[in-house]
Amino acid sequence: MAFFERSSRPASSTTIATTLKWLGFVTAVWVQCISGNNYTFSNYSDALKSLMNLTQVQLNNLSVAKDVGKAFGLLAGLASDKLPTWLILLIGSVEGLVGYGAQWLVVSEKITLSYWQMCIFMCMGGNSTTWMNTAVLVTCIRNFRTNRGPVSGILKGYVGLSTAIFTDLCTALFSDDAASFLFMLAVIPLGVCFIAAFFLHESPPAAKLAEEQEESRYFWVFNALAVVVAVYLLAYDFVPSPSTVFSLVFAAILLVILASPLAIPVYYFFKNRSGPGGDVEGQVREPLLVVEEEVEEGTESGGKEDDLATEEEVAGLKKNPVIGDEHTIMEALRTVDFWILFVSFLCGVGTGLTVMNNMGQIGLALGYSDVSIFVSLTSIWGFFGRIISGIVSEFFIKKAGTPRPLWNAAAQVVMAVGYILMALAVPGSLYIGSIVVGICYGIRLAITVPTASELFGLKYYGLIYNILILNLPIGSFLFSGLLAGILYDMEATTTAGGGDTCVGAHCYRLVFVVMAVACIVGFGLDILLSIRSKDVYANIFASKKSNKSLPSNDRISMKMDTEECKDLIDRNLED
Repeated sequence: MAFFERSSRPASSTTIATTLKWLGFVTAVWVQCISGNNYTFSNYSDALKSLMNLTQVQLNNLSVAKDVGKAFGLLAGLASDKLPTWLILLIGSVEGLVGYGAQWLVVSEKITLSYWQMCIFMCMGGNSTTWMNTAVLVTCIRNFRTNRGPVSGILKGYVGLSTAIFTDLCTALFSDDAASFLFMLAVIPLGVCFIAAFFLHESPPAAKLAEEQEESRYFWVFNALAVVVAVYLLAYDFVPSPSTVFSLVFAAILLVILASPLAIPVYYFFKNRSGPGGDVEGQVREPLLVVEEEVEEGTESGGKEDDLATEEEVAGLKKNPVIGDEHTIMEALRTVDFWILFVSFLCGVGTGLTVMNNMGQIGLALGYSDVSIFVSLTSIWGFFGRIISGIVSEFFIKKAGTPRPLWNAAAQVVMAVGYILMALAVPGSLYIGSIVVGICYGIRLAITVPTASELFGLKYYGLIYNILILNLPIGSFLFSGLLAGILYDMEATTTAGGGDTCVGAHCYRLVFVVMAVACIVGFGLDILLSIRSKDVYANIFASKKSNKSLPSNDRISMKMDTEECKDLIDRNLED
């Protein structure tokens, strides 16, 4: 009887709020599962090339137009501080419906579009994902501030898996039909974002050490489920000629696995609903009040000279924030560290995106008639790169204060080796290259996301993130549109329909060599950034270490954002 009485007690407001936060994270994972459609161009690029009689340069410029859409992600970054999360999600999904819907109409031969019109719709499709990614990353990084590495790894990991999810579902249900694939890209994100719009919103971050540790345990569950999805997709890729029934069963099981993270918020709710009640105000001291009291005590005990010194000190901080402090957009753009991060990111993601965009033609040049397995391999191993790098980098920060950019440096070296292997065109090199590029590209994305927030703060993180993402269209234009397109056409022969084709290892050899050199340049920049940011990560390490020994109330008060503390000091000085 006592058990039923305890179970029937209403859940506390804190339990409900935290449950909804986890439910929002689950829907964020689902959004990321469908927001990697920019990496699927190889699955339908050959259909576009034959239908529109394009040269390789023209086809590559279509992929550049797709990536140029990410340049307009700055709008999503600006909107992230002005608009609610649900609206940002819906804007992205509707834009994707229009962009990919038009491409579907062309490939299914229902309408005909000119080349420049197709570029516009490619751009819209590319831009749609920036709204989804911005809404998800900004909200989740703010909700789980003390676990930025795992959050970034999980979310970016599922973006990597999304290509394989779409590819394998299309293979299972529609036998690799390009038109059906584009229809999926247009419709599925709209439905998923509509669901996420109800649950994903900003929530208070963890305020106690016990809550942080519980978050870490739940993130391990998310990681384990993600690995299950990746292994499941990988296994299907190596099934020779699966039957229709087998493919349908595969698709149904995949959808069940993707829905399984719902068990985490359900478990949390039932675990904590009968716990101690209440209002968070009754359990901890309000952090704003704690800081205000400390400031008041300091101003009362200090004299006029101390007040003037403090005012000058705060003014100095506002004028010259150092790396690791909150930066405005202009303050971040004026730092050397930002541009080191920007260019090194360009060397990694620009070259990796070139391989993904040209995988169809690379495979055909090397004698493979079906390149879907290479697209899936890049996607799945990209997932492993993202999720493992998030976990490992966070672990070494907590244990030794290891600068996160060091992992980017390691990825650049391995990626350069992968490009050299593909340039040599040894047997199986495309399999190895697909795996290596996928892993290293994933590491770059997953590491750069939390690195930017740690070096330049969270206040303007949405816009800073989208400025960094400008590297995708820039890298696509430089390495794919110019380098790969021009060098391929130099080696290619003209076809009867007006396009061109090239067969042989020589088609992309020089492209791979140039990209390997770019990765070495990126390696040097990442090492430089690691040296320049070592003090930031030493402070993060010291903070995490000291927080474990502080009482809950003291730890809450220390979690105030730098800008909030400065505002409080300003108000007290004015008084």
